[in-house]
Amino acid sequence: MLPLKNNYRNMKLKIVFTFIVLFLAINLAFPQNLEDTESKSTVRVSAFDGVFAFGFVNGGGFTNFTGPNINMTYGHHKYILSALPSLRYKRDRSEPRNAFVTLNLGVGFTYSYKLFAIQIPLYYNPKTATENGEWHVGIGLGMRLNYL
Repeated sequence: MLPLKNNYRNMKLKIVFTFIVLFLAINLAFPQNLEDTESKSTVRVSAFDGVFAFGFVNGGGFTNFTGPNINMTYGHHKYILSALPSLRYKRDRSEPRNAFVTLNLGVGFTYSYKLFAIQIPLYYNPKTATENGEWHVGIGLGMRLNYL
């Protein structure tokens, strides 16, 4: 059973690494107007940024919103490091069962270009009687409503 869990973790790491490489390749492929981007580069702290995302983590799904954050805007690109208030969806097959939808708070990195966003959230699952507590990495796609 243990080798299967390690293979699953290795697969998740490979998928996250692939998304990061794709993100960097796409980011470099967009043509940049230097006059426009240099004048609009800012770093700010905000309470809410208008980004929501849907994705997968730990065998279930999530819907989350950017909460308090530090963000950097560079032209149409926006980089956000934030707390992520979330709804997590996961069917519990053990007895007694947990609720299908749970509230959760994660942290994560969000990159957005114009209206679209890619998010890499981290969630902590606490220790239970059968498992140790551990962090789980997810991946999500979403929209930046403040761009509209």
